[in-house]
Amino acid sequence: MSVLMPMDKLPGLNKATILLVGTEDALLQQLADAMLQEDCASELQVHLAKSLPLPSNGSRPRIDLIVFVINLHSKYSFQNVEECLCHVDSRFFLGKLCFLASGAGRESHCSVHQSMVVKLAHTYRSPLLFCDLEVESFRASMAQRLVRMLQICAGHVPGVSALNLLSLLRSSESPSLEEL
Repeated sequence: MSVLMPMDKLPGLNKATILLVGTEDALLQQLADAMLQEDCASELQVHLAKSLPLPSNGSRPRIDLIVFVINLHSKYSFQNVEECLCHVDSRFFLGKLCFLASGAGRESHCSVHQSMVVKLAHTYRSPLLFCDLEVESFRASMAQRLVRMLQICAGHVPGVSALNLLSLLRSSESPSLEEL
């Protein structure tokens, strides 16, 4: 079994790499495109994966941040993320991993209850972000936030580390469903 480890490769000079993991190809691609449109002092690389483990590839860059995208309208999406987590080294849970739940704005269509995702994030002591990725303005805002998080996780923001970020995200309140 191949486990994805945060320090398996040396960091690239002025490079920041994010891995978006989820079953919704179109939404992941739209989020990736929105991230690549953001101003970023670092060379931004976005990789998409439906599941883990990733294929063994010597040319794969170091991963600075993993985002597990859960579509609340799909039980399969939630189960896929649960299965992927066993392929992630525990050091990623020190501020280099977060969960993103999409579709909470239309709760009547949800197959996965919000409390299940909250419990998952709490179990892994990782931040949980909510965003309806199907809405372009929300997707753009989330892309901006993820780029900033990525820069911090890659070590490109002086004076702030991934652990600092984790502590800040834990202390902030999660948005209510009405705000989404």
